[in-house]
Amino acid sequence: MNYDSYHIPVMLHETVEGLGIHPDGVYVDLTFGGGGHSREIMRHLGERGHLYGFDQDLDAMKGALDDPRFTFVRSNFRFLKNWMLYYGQEQVDGIVADLGVSSHHLDTADRGFSFRYDAPLDMRMNQKATLTAEAILQTYSEQQLADVLYLYGELKNSRQLAAALVKARAQKNLHTTGDLEQTLAPLMRGAREKKDLAKVFQALRIEVNGELRALREMLNAAAELLRPGGRLVVLTYHSLEDRMVKNMVRTGNVEGKAETDLFGHVNAPLHAVTRSVVTPSAEELAQNPRSRSAKLRIAEKTKKEDDDD
Repeated sequence: MNYDSYHIPVMLHETVEGLGIHPDGVYVDLTFGGGGHSREIMRHLGERGHLYGFDQDLDAMKGALDDPRFTFVRSNFRFLKNWMLYYGQEQVDGIVADLGVSSHHLDTADRGFSFRYDAPLDMRMNQKATLTAEAILQTYSEQQLADVLYLYGELKNSRQLAAALVKARAQKNLHTTGDLEQTLAPLMRGAREKKDLAKVFQALRIEVNGELRALREMLNAAAELLRPGGRLVVLTYHSLEDRMVKNMVRTGNVEGKAETDLFGHVNAPLHAVTRSVVTPSAEELAQNPRSRSAKLRIAEKTKKEDDDD
């Protein structure tokens, strides 16, 4: 496998710059993928620095960096805190997460992440997991399917779509990505057909992999693990995950419910480094169209007053 083409890193320079890397620091790349961000981080580390790379995908593990300053962790990033404690790291200097689906996933036909290929309805990030997109489509009730499509795909006609899916499976016509596209085509005519179909795939992928639950756990763990002044850099690609990251930075929780102290100050462990979200440059958009929906948020662990003295 050519790992240079596994995935073109989005906003590579902005992401690594956002980490504010100290040569002797400890960093975590929570979405190793093809190693693009990790390789760039390693270039900024000295002999005593260390990088941990997380990925639950077997294909990503095959491209782990051969460097004593690097440790590959084959795991979902929801277990970030557990693994860092396992390796004796009670605090880290920076954490980066690129939440997008990699080019590798989209371009590997038999993984079922894209409707560009007629493939099994899989969509598992972790090939050892048991829940697949087909299992969801075959076993969830019509109401459950409608909820998944509405909550994770933000599709207004989710009930109609769910009814069509239940009818198709009763006729045993729902096993591949092509079957899924054909089933929903009559409900997706017009200029938004491809966008809405992409939202269906997004919704199923999120449910298969428990992505939003994992993101919630990761953000809470990251806020605890970062040392004062440490950086959290997150790339998001749709409104659901971006809202969670933004809320975490602003209020200290993904729900966006701010808690204040006696003086009215928000009890948030992180604060935004940039005034507004960072988006790809025109040059990057021309070179890498998949970056068009990307948003980069950079946050820093709040320093206690005692640390500033």
